[in-house]
Amino acid sequence: MKRLLPFALIIALTIASCKGKEESSDDEKTVAGRTPVVVANPQTGPMDEVTELNATSAFMVKTFVKSNTNGYLQEVNVQLGEQVSKGKRMFVIRSKEAEHLGTTVSALDSSMRFSGTVRIPSPGNGYITQLTYRVGDYVQDGETLAAISDINSLVFMLELPYELRPFLSNNKTLQLTLPDNSKITGTLSNSMPMVDPVAQTQRFIIRIPGGLSIPENLVARVNFIKRTKSHTISLPKSAILTNEVQSEFWIMKMTDNQTAVKVPVQKGIETKSRVEILSPGLAPTDRILISGNYGLPDTAKVVVEKSPAR
Repeated sequence: MKRLLPFALIIALTIASCKGKEESSDDEKTVAGRTPVVVANPQTGPMDEVTELNATSAFMVKTFVKSNTNGYLQEVNVQLGEQVSKGKRMFVIRSKEAEHLGTTVSALDSSMRFSGTVRIPSPGNGYITQLTYRVGDYVQDGETLAAISDINSLVFMLELPYELRPFLSNNKTLQLTLPDNSKITGTLSNSMPMVDPVAQTQRFIIRIPGGLSIPENLVARVNFIKRTKSHTISLPKSAILTNEVQSEFWIMKMTDNQTAVKVPVQKGIETKSRVEILSPGLAPTDRILISGNYGLPDTAKVVVEKSPAR
């Protein structure tokens, strides 16, 4: 009997090991037959329905610096694109008479300090956006020598589709996002009394804080709010499923730890990442599939790979 005891122990251990492997194999088959999914909880909070529009920077006031006499440009003290201040000496014109008679008059009477030059200063602050002549050129009275874009008149021009006019009251203050992702807060101001005949858009002026160094014709993105809700239930966009013609929408909702069922929904406001759910009513503790949900039947066996997001 003592000799048979070790063999009996070995046989018992072998049988137990085989049973454990069979049970483990059965569990793996059960998990393998389910679809791996990721779930999230509905969120409650404010939502805005936003339309993204474009606004272009522009100088509203441009001053033209003109010659006030006939003569030759003796000095040109500005360059294209230069920022100038009011009173800066921009041009010096030597009159045609002084060019021909100046030395003669001085020779006849040295006490006469006849120069025949006219100084033209900058009429305001801004950028030189047009420069027409250079030193030595002959100019006539009234000719435009340069154009100055008033630095304090910089605004953004918003092209607003006419059908969005009813929502103007919700957009008195707008945030502009520049191409470098910097942001500026502007105030919606006057509108132009005309509509583009093709696009049916109307121009509105967005005034911004002064002193900003922004070039003309820069396009910024503007989030124009259509509707606002202070308290509503929403889900990530990836949770919403639809048919080919997008006439029906539904979600996959967990009923227990391994079963998800199809639930038709009615959508409301949409943002870039979330969708408002008008019906049915969802609880904050509900678990909704946001990944692995595509193509599942009305009732599906799933395995959750990630804890519900809070």
